[in-house]
Amino acid sequence: QVNLVNSGGGLVQPGGSLRLSCAASGSIFSIYTMGWYRQAPGKPRELVATITSGGSTNLADSVKGRFTISRDNAKNAVYLQMNSLKPEDTAVYYCNAGYRGLSYWGQGTQVTVSS
Repeated sequence: QVNLVNSGGGLVQPGGSLRLSCAASGSIFSIYTMGWYRQAPGKPRELVATITSGGSTNLADSVKGRFTISRDNAKNAVYLQMNSLKPEDTAVYYCNAGYRGLSYWGQGTQVTVSS
C-alpha cells in the first residue's frame, strides 16, 4: 500500500511555471515507477510523464521541452517541473505509483493556466 499526497497546483499566467510535488508513504518508494497524469474537464485522463525506479523518464509529446519529471528516493518524493505553461495544460494533475500490476493514485491538484 502506498499513500500519495499531491501539492503545488494553482493559478498561473500563460508562459509561467509551477512545480508539483508528490509525497509518498507506506511502502518502499524506490521500487515504484512514478508518474504524473492529468485530466481536463470533459476529457479522459492522460499520461504526462513517468520515471522508473532507475531514473529513466518518458514524457508526452505535448509537454516535451517544457516539463521535467524527477524523483528523490531519499525523500520519497516525485516532482513535475512545468515551464512555459499553456492554457491547454489546465487540468487536475494526479500522481501515480505503479509496480507489478499495482497502481496507486494521489488525490489530484488543480493547475489552471489563464490570464
